[in-house]
Amino acid sequence: MPIPTLTPISTTSKIALPSITTAEAAEAAVYPFGVYNVITFYQGAADQVAYTYKKLGGDVLDVELTKENVFAAYEEAVLEYSYLINVHQAKNSLGDLLGHTTASFDSDGEIKSGDSLENKNVELKFPRFTFEYSQRANSGIATEANAGGDQTLYSASFATSSSQQDYDLQSIISSSAASGDINMDSGDSIGNKKITIRRVYYVTPRAQWRFYAFYGGINVIGNATTYGQYADDSTFEVVPTWQNKLQAIQYEDSIRTRISNYSYEIHNNKIRLYPMPSALQDEKFWVHFTISKDPWEEYADRRTGAEGINNMNTLPFVNVPYENINSIGKQWIRRFSLALCKEMLGHIRGKFGGSIPIPGEALTLNASDLLGQAKEEQDKLREELKTVLDELTYAKLAERDAAIAETTAKTQTFVPLPIFMG
Repeated sequence: MPIPTLTPISTTSKIALPSITTAEAAEAAVYPFGVYNVITFYQGAADQVAYTYKKLGGDVLDVELTKENVFAAYEEAVLEYSYLINVHQAKNSLGDLLGHTTASFDSDGEIKSGDSLENKNVELKFPRFTFEYSQRANSGIATEANAGGDQTLYSASFATSSSQQDYDLQSIISSSAASGDINMDSGDSIGNKKITIRRVYYVTPRAQWRFYAFYGGINVIGNATTYGQYADDSTFEVVPTWQNKLQAIQYEDSIRTRISNYSYEIHNNKIRLYPMPSALQDEKFWVHFTISKDPWEEYADRRTGAEGINNMNTLPFVNVPYENINSIGKQWIRRFSLALCKEMLGHIRGKFGGSIPIPGEALTLNASDLLGQAKEEQDKLREELKTVLDELTYAKLAERDAAIAETTAKTQTFVPLPIFMG
């Protein structure tokens, strides 16, 4: 039987990567994410087609990719670069951004329209160093030490009753707050929340104060050892200001504790007074307290930033704008996009099972080689960029500057000092 003569419709591959394309074709293409829509991106995607065609030997053997495949790879490469850059910047600045304004994001990771941070490009900013986490820790310590903090300190009082030694401060203060006797911050209420007693003090009758008042001014009041022994005006000295401050502290402590002739114990916000109050006088005690809140509960004035940035996930970082990627980034993107194209081509050629039968022979494809090269190149490119970025964190830059300053100072020690000739 004679062999039939075949007359193919075309002698070229149905799917073959063109050697060149235009920015207009790149703009008209459909992208998986469609994040970038600026002409510079489309021109970069078009140039990548020519680059991929040459690198994969398209002028020798057809490359079974479409220009749309290359466009998609180029977009993925830009997004991968943006991801690594944003992670690097998160390492740099997260500690200073905690508690500050966050945003809401769409499916592409872009800030939603109308958000307060829209078009602000926070990922491109150089933030001020504010040590937010350290300040948050210091604030909690200050609150516990009665030396400040970000919790509102409230004041309340209660009157003693004859022969009653124990008083439930939780119940007394909750009732007073519910009746409006305590001025609370907007949004604050006690309800069933536990209060924390920070201080208890007893104010003596004002007539007693004159025995412990001072008669001088700064630098000329009595020394700190005369209370209860001599009047201050009989021991005038010239003293430093810090001693005046020490005397003021002792004076206040004397009024609050020693003069009061009372002591107390507090357990579970129940106070027990010693000695038991007498019916001979109307006693009144004052307390400072704070309201316990859940750690994530925010104040009305947002003073704690509980609803702000809490970790890398809530940083208002969008995809790095294409026009803000310099030549260093653009070259990394080209190389990574080529590696992605190799991966796609490897998967395509792998569908044929490694070879294509032809009359009298079989055409062996290099699918496994392409896939291996693609994975290795992608891993190397990621590691290369991460290594460079890790060497460029703010902390590393500060270390380098310190080393340069130290080396410069050592160098200058070898410079002979000039001899002045007058």
